[in-house]
Amino acid sequence: MVESIRRAVTGHNEEGRSVFISDGAATAIKEMESMPGLALTDLWVTGGAPADNSGNVDAAERPIVLEPPANGTIFRVVEFPPDSAWRDNADAKAAFDSIGAGHATDDQVDDPMMHKTATVDYLIVLKGEIWAILEEGEICLKQGDCMVQRGTNHSWSVRTDEPCLLAAILVNAEPV
Repeated sequence: MVESIRRAVTGHNEEGRSVFISDGAATAIKEMESMPGLALTDLWVTGGAPADNSGNVDAAERPIVLEPPANGTIFRVVEFPPDSAWRDNADAKAAFDSIGAGHATDDQVDDPMMHKTATVDYLIVLKGEIWAILEEGEICLKQGDCMVQRGTNHSWSVRTDEPCLLAAILVNAEPV
């Protein structure tokens, strides 16, 4: 079951005063059909820099894709299930295709989750633990740990029986 994420968003009323324009469960959620339990919850998306803070349109209400728009950002929470729930029988290529990222996968390695994006990602483990896997090395990140992922080929692995919640801010970057 996908974790419900509370999201509060601020804006401005007609007088220009600060107000909450929403406060409730985030609704921009995509659970991977080919990888049950792996879910992306988008909290906000910007389409460029500087970001446009005018209006009260929900910027997260759009199809969920892996990478942000050109010069934009995505603020999301990713829920990773334990490897034992999916790793031996999932279709990673179909999962990446479903979020517009078939181009990101690395078909030259055995790890079906290995991929590379044109982003810099600021990552914070909210709950659980997860292994960050690179072409040369891996580390275990636990609750409260942070990582900066700079356009590298990478994968993820949850080697416990509990899912991991990872907050991610993806910023469009030049490809390496």
